[in-house]
Amino acid sequence: MTRQQHQDRQYAPKDRTAAIFNALCLASAVLALAIGACLGFDHVERIVPGVWLLGAQAINLVLILLCARRLATRPSRRGAGERAQSVASRDPLTGFLHRNSLTEEGAAMFARAHRRSQAVAMLVLDLDRFKAINDLHGHAIGDALIRTVAQEVAQALPQMALAGRLGVDEFACAFAFDPREPAIVERIAERIVTRLAQPFEMEGHVLHISCSLGIARSDFDCPSIDALLRTADIAMHQAQKAGKNRFAWFDPAMERALQVRSALESGLRVAIPREEIAPYFEQQVDLASGRLHGFEVLARWEHPTHGMIPPDRFIPVAEDAGLIGDLSLSIMRQAFHAARDWDPGLSLSVNISPVQLRDAWLAQKIIKVLTETGFPAHRLEVEITESALFDNLALAQSIVGSLKNQGVRLALDDFGTGYSSLAHLRALPFDRIKIDKSFILSLSQSADSAAIVNTILRLGESLNLPITAEGVEDAAIEERLRAIGCAKAQGWLYGKPLSIAGARRLLAERRLILQPGPRLEGGDATSQLQAG
Repeated sequence: MTRQQHQDRQYAPKDRTAAIFNALCLASAVLALAIGACLGFDHVERIVPGVWLLGAQAINLVLILLCARRLATRPSRRGAGERAQSVASRDPLTGFLHRNSLTEEGAAMFARAHRRSQAVAMLVLDLDRFKAINDLHGHAIGDALIRTVAQEVAQALPQMALAGRLGVDEFACAFAFDPREPAIVERIAERIVTRLAQPFEMEGHVLHISCSLGIARSDFDCPSIDALLRTADIAMHQAQKAGKNRFAWFDPAMERALQVRSALESGLRVAIPREEIAPYFEQQVDLASGRLHGFEVLARWEHPTHGMIPPDRFIPVAEDAGLIGDLSLSIMRQAFHAARDWDPGLSLSVNISPVQLRDAWLAQKIIKVLTETGFPAHRLEVEITESALFDNLALAQSIVGSLKNQGVRLALDDFGTGYSSLAHLRALPFDRIKIDKSFILSLSQSADSAAIVNTILRLGESLNLPITAEGVEDAAIEERLRAIGCAKAQGWLYGKPLSIAGARRLLAERRLILQPGPRLEGGDATSQLQAG
C-alpha cells in the first residue's frame, strides 16, 4: 500500500462523518422551512394533520440538537489535532524538538536574527560513555538519564532558545546572540559541560558521564541552518578527538581536515585492491653475531599522483573506516609471496592492529593467506601491542591460540608503554618482547630510559624471552645494547625500510635467495649473513 493510499484510508471515515453532518444540517434547515410554511397557511392544516406537524417539529428539534452537539465538539477536535501535531514534532522522552522540527524552527530563528543584526549559535553535544551505561544498567535507567540530561541542558539555555534531540544521546541547541559578545555563548557551553560532568544518581546507581560539545555561529560562513548544524557537528567531533568533556568552536581548518580524511578513505578503497599499498621491509639484526635474521613488514602507500604517503596518515583512517583488515591481509599476501624463495632462516614480523583483534575470524584469515602463498607459518611472527589487549583479552587469547597451533610466533610490541605489562605476559604465550623505540632513542640521554631498558632486559632473562630493541639509529646505542645483553635490534642504523625489489637486491648480494633445485638448510644459508 502506498503512503497516499494509507492516508486516504485513514481519513476516509472522517470524510464520511463530515458528509453525514452536512446532510443533517441541510435536512434540519429544509424541515424547518417546511414546517414554517405549513404553519403560515390555514388551508394546509386541512391537508397535513396537526399530529404530523408536531412529529416533524420533534424530528427537526432532534436534528438541531445533533448539529449543535457536532458544532460544540469541533473546536475540541481541532485542539486535539494541534496536540497531535505538537507530539509529532517533539521527542516524547525529553520534550525536545525532533531534527526536522528543529531545522524548521531554526530557519525561522535564523531569518529573524539576520533582520535584527544578530547571530545564531548552534551547539551540538554528544554524551560520553552513555552507551556503556545503557548496556550495563538497562534502557530504563538510560532513559531516565536522558531525561535528566535534557532538563540540565534546558536550564542552562537562555529564554527563546531551541533544543532538539538528534539521536539517542546527541542533542542540539540554537539561540540568537550579539555577535560582538561570543563570550556569552562560551559561558553557556561551559555551563552545560560542567553540569553534565557531575555524577547523576539514578535508582540507587551513581552514574558518571560527560559531554563533547561543538559550537558554530551563523555569521561565520554559514548561509543556512543546515550548514550551521553541520559545522557544529564537525566541531563536536573535534572536541571528542581532543579528549572529550570539553567544547570546541568550529574552525574552517576542521572542515579541510575532514575533506582530506574523506579523500584518503576514498583513495584507500581503490588502492587496497590495486595493491598500491605495498610492503616495505625493515631489517632485524642479531646483536651478538651481527647477522640478519629477519624483517619487520611495514606498509607504504605508493600513490600514483601524490607519491609516497606515510603510514601515520593512512593507517588511522583505515582503522576508522573499517579497512584495516583488508589492508593488513593485502600487505601480508604481498610480503609472503615475495619472501617464499628467501633463505628459510629469515623470518617476517607483521603488526596486528587493535581493531583487527576484534575479529573472531582473524586467525583463520591469516592462516588462509599463509596457505595460499605457501609461506611457512613458523617463519611468521605476529606483533601485538599492549593497548590491543585491553578491549577483549579473551578473544585475543583465542586468536593467538589458533595461530600458535599452526606454528606462528607471537611478540609483544611497544613493551613498557602500557599499564599492565606483566599481566599480559602471563596471559598470552609470547615468544619475544620488543622494547618501544621511545626508550631506545633516549637511552644515552635519560637515566630513566636506561633504567627501564635494563629492567625489561632482566625481566626477559628471567622469563626466557628474547628482547628486540626498536629504533636503533647510531652505533653507540647499538654497542650499549649489546653490552647489557639485548638479543636483537632494528632501526635505521641497519638501513631504511626496503621495497620488495630493494630487499631482493640486498638478499641477492648476500646470497640469501634460494636457487631453483634443492632447498638450502637454514644453518648453511645463515652462516653467510653479515650485519647491515
